[in-house]
Amino acid sequence: MASSRWTRVVVAGLVTGFVMVAINRGVDRDATPARAAVVPKRLDIPSLGIEAPLMKLGVTDGRLDLPPFDRPEAAGWVKESAVPGDPGSAVILGHVDTKTDPAVFYKLKQMRAGQVIKVVRSDGKVAQYRVDSIEQVRKDRFPADKVYLEDGLRLITCGGVFDWDKNEYRDNVIVYATLVKART
Repeated sequence: MASSRWTRVVVAGLVTGFVMVAINRGVDRDATPARAAVVPKRLDIPSLGIEAPLMKLGVTDGRLDLPPFDRPEAAGWVKESAVPGDPGSAVILGHVDTKTDPAVFYKLKQMRAGQVIKVVRSDGKVAQYRVDSIEQVRKDRFPADKVYLEDGLRLITCGGVFDWDKNEYRDNVIVYATLVKART
């Protein structure tokens, strides 16, 4: 049990490190104030019937914040990641369910390669992505480098078997998508 706890601490540290490297990679410090003003506002996945508001999420104590369970219809953009439509890895998290109901990413595992994902931004642009692949991975084998260091949109939720002893799912479902176009 202690080994599992230390594994989580190490994984959280690695994930945070990868996020920080991705943020600082190629950032034009003079452009940062203008970029900070643009945020993603809504996630649209037509094939799944999803139109979800987006909130900003950060990193607290080396762990990614999650959307609150009392807003199951909302997803969250990791503000340390790229703004969707800009170069870099844009990461959006959402719950698969709550204790009583399905949540925003309940159907995420049904996504297929080639399907469209749109992100509406505060500057009026719509970043359109095409799904490349979907994978389900154990949380202790989370592919941080693939998620945080490669360009594209990443949608992440929980999946697999629910571990009642730990009160969490054992896996993550990750959708990888490539920017097709950003339009005004």
